[in-house]
Amino acid sequence: MTSARLKYLSLGVLVFQTTSLVLTMRYSRTLQSDGPRYLASSAVVVAELLKILTCVGLVCKEHSYSVRALSSVLRQEILHKPIETLKLAIPSGIYTLQNNLLYVALSNLDAATYQVTYQLKILTTALFSVSMLGRRLGLYQWLSLLILMAGVALVQWPTDSPGTPEKEQPATGSPFVGLVAVLVACCSSGFAGVYFEKILKETKQSVWVRNIQLGMFGLVFGLFGMLLYDGERVREHGMFQGYNSITWTVVSLQALGGLVIAAVIKYADNILKGFATSLSIILSTLISYFWLQDFEPTSVFFLGAVLVIVATFLYGYESKPTSNPSRA
Repeated sequence: MTSARLKYLSLGVLVFQTTSLVLTMRYSRTLQSDGPRYLASSAVVVAELLKILTCVGLVCKEHSYSVRALSSVLRQEILHKPIETLKLAIPSGIYTLQNNLLYVALSNLDAATYQVTYQLKILTTALFSVSMLGRRLGLYQWLSLLILMAGVALVQWPTDSPGTPEKEQPATGSPFVGLVAVLVACCSSGFAGVYFEKILKETKQSVWVRNIQLGMFGLVFGLFGMLLYDGERVREHGMFQGYNSITWTVVSLQALGGLVIAAVIKYADNILKGFATSLSIILSTLISYFWLQDFEPTSVFFLGAVLVIVATFLYGYESKPTSNPSRA
């Protein structure tokens, strides 16, 4: 397959994964059903386990499906390099927190508002890249960050007026809690992503091996969090309480998310990633309005969404920012 086809294939997969994860997660957290709802902490744990198994399979494929070679690689790269492995504990713990926060956010915000607001991770990633990797952003990129902040502010702008009778809407939780969850997730995403990139650049380990290391710590942190916050409910109804086909779809999409991003980084460029983000925002907005029916678009929201989409493209316009010579 040519590189051009791989580029657009990875773009399509990214749009599908991003949009479907947000929509199915939102649907699963607001679906009214008999019995207990599935635990977000449990879903995070299962997703980490699936990610580890998938990465082990990919490493095995890289070594011609040799179990002996796989065992040797994992032993050398994980057990025999404990310091390198421990470096992944920090981003892994932050990613685990972030994954739990996304469930909190989508339990309290509609998919469209979440999608647009979550693009603030571009801002946090840029700031951490400047401070941790010594990158220099160009004029267009700084301008795009200002436009991004303005767009998100408009999306979050309160629209209810005292004289307008409230429509009967399904319980959507607290928008403030959802906003705080998204903002903390954006900060954690920016820091963990840049930290992980810094580690990848300092070593020559396979990205799949690194993901196995991340998954191992993530599994431990996830289990600890599940027992700490939902231990009583797990003992009462079991870890897989409330699981159904929608839940397993959410878990699978979340597990594959990191692998899709890895493929996009390899084959696509910033412009295509911006295009994928824009498509995902548009699709999430349309489906939230027509299918989930938990979102009432306003002119202020559309203006904010357009600004965020423009900022996403503008940030990728200068795809090769100059690096700090001392860090090259």
